[in-house]
Amino acid sequence: MSTSPVQAVPADGSSGGAPDARQLRAILIAVSMALMAVIASVSGLIVAQTEMAVDFDTSQSTVLWIVNIYTLTLAALLLPLGAIGDRLGRKPMLVAGLAVFGVGSIAAAVAPTAEVMLAARAASGVGAGMIMPITLAVITSTFPEEQRGKAIGVWTGVAGGGGVLGMFLSALLVDVADWRWLFVLPVSLVVVALGMTLKSVPNSRERSAHAFDTIGGLVSVVAVAGLVFVLQEGPERGWTAPATLIGLAVGLVAAAGFVAWELHRRDAALLDVRLFRDRGLSGGSITLVVVFGVQAGTQVVLFPFLQAVLGWSGLLSAAALMPLAIAMILSSNLAPRLAARIGARPTMAAGIALTGAGLALMALFASVDGGYLSILPGIVVMGIGMGLSMVPSTEAITRSLPSENQGVASALNDVTREFGTALGVAMLGALLSAGYRNAIDDRLDGIPQETADTAREGIANALEASGSAGPHEADLIHAARQSFVDGWQQSMWAGVAVMGVLLVYIAVRGPKHATPAAASDEAQDTETVAAR
Repeated sequence: MSTSPVQAVPADGSSGGAPDARQLRAILIAVSMALMAVIASVSGLIVAQTEMAVDFDTSQSTVLWIVNIYTLTLAALLLPLGAIGDRLGRKPMLVAGLAVFGVGSIAAAVAPTAEVMLAARAASGVGAGMIMPITLAVITSTFPEEQRGKAIGVWTGVAGGGGVLGMFLSALLVDVADWRWLFVLPVSLVVVALGMTLKSVPNSRERSAHAFDTIGGLVSVVAVAGLVFVLQEGPERGWTAPATLIGLAVGLVAAAGFVAWELHRRDAALLDVRLFRDRGLSGGSITLVVVFGVQAGTQVVLFPFLQAVLGWSGLLSAAALMPLAIAMILSSNLAPRLAARIGARPTMAAGIALTGAGLALMALFASVDGGYLSILPGIVVMGIGMGLSMVPSTEAITRSLPSENQGVASALNDVTREFGTALGVAMLGALLSAGYRNAIDDRLDGIPQETADTAREGIANALEASGSAGPHEADLIHAARQSFVDGWQQSMWAGVAVMGVLLVYIAVRGPKHATPAAASDEAQDTETVAAR
């Protein structure tokens, strides 16, 4: 590639050096708010599914598509939009993304029908796909080496804990107002982020002698969309349903085609897949897939435990997850200093070990009688471990790609998160359901057949049908709650096993140390231009 060297210019357009501490702080706040808006919108509508079904007079399947279309669109577009942002300019892409996301969110808030809501959520997903990779790319292309790790720690804390915080605020708005008020939070964040971006965020872009890899971009969209579709729809439609199998075939074929095409393109590739031989890129990507999968899957099984087993409201259940978010955010801020002192690989390994320990604590001590306190220590330990493992993993990915491809690096980081989230929800959710069914089968003696069949479908179904169990009502409720805990423990032990395998992999193949990037960054072909 033929490009100019890095040239740092203040946001006001005057000549000078790199952004000062005040501007760097403003940049970090701006991209964190933009990221928070995107992350909060992933989980926000989960707490309003019943209200949407009633308002739109539509099926649960349609409501699930309203929830999932956003993440499907976001995940599918991350790689090509991240690469386009590298070329056209990261600031213009961020501004455009915030505008599209904001308009989509407002349209969703006032949508009169389910069809309009689906279109609005898809548009929001497009805007989110423009925003998410650029937020991290702005940090890696703007912050000096000695401050970059701390900034990435803040970004990672928002990415990891933002979903829990967004879910809590969404549940609060649904509880005190109406589900349409859920969009006040992301729209407000977008307005503030847009103003701060226009004022403080400098622009940076890549000058390339090669044409944009259009074919690679389109094939990547098909591959990611196909695979995420399978993970989202498999639990609902069935893993052997025609739509699921077709989606899997399309995703796998497109993924293989993408790898073959990128190897053919080599220097002009959207993503040089040969770089996955690098320990940092492969280890960081695999760690994020697993850790985010465990986080998302654990949240999926936590909510029914809190609501169906303990009988808590949606708002109180969301509040109960706040220790996870707080622990994750605090440890994300600690991780850069720890990695600088002992190295990236030991920090990642410690985080993975703590995440596994948190899962083990929940598997060992979760009980109906013990309630929330029986799982709280495991939640906190898991949150600490996730923060410690995610930050060096994210930094390992961004360091593995050159400065001119930081939009792609950030997009790859985000794709692994989204794919891991979908995988974790599908896998741990399926394990929980299977464990519940196996456990409750032995506890349905004396229950009327029709009621027993309903109870096997899930704990919510069992509690709803308990009124028709006659004198066995209390027995059925106890059986359902205890069976859920049994299934919970199986899914948690599966998570422990996965984290154990990951720990061994990172110990053997993880990044050896944090590679200094300042010198190489200065030599990369990125041009930073003044904000106009």
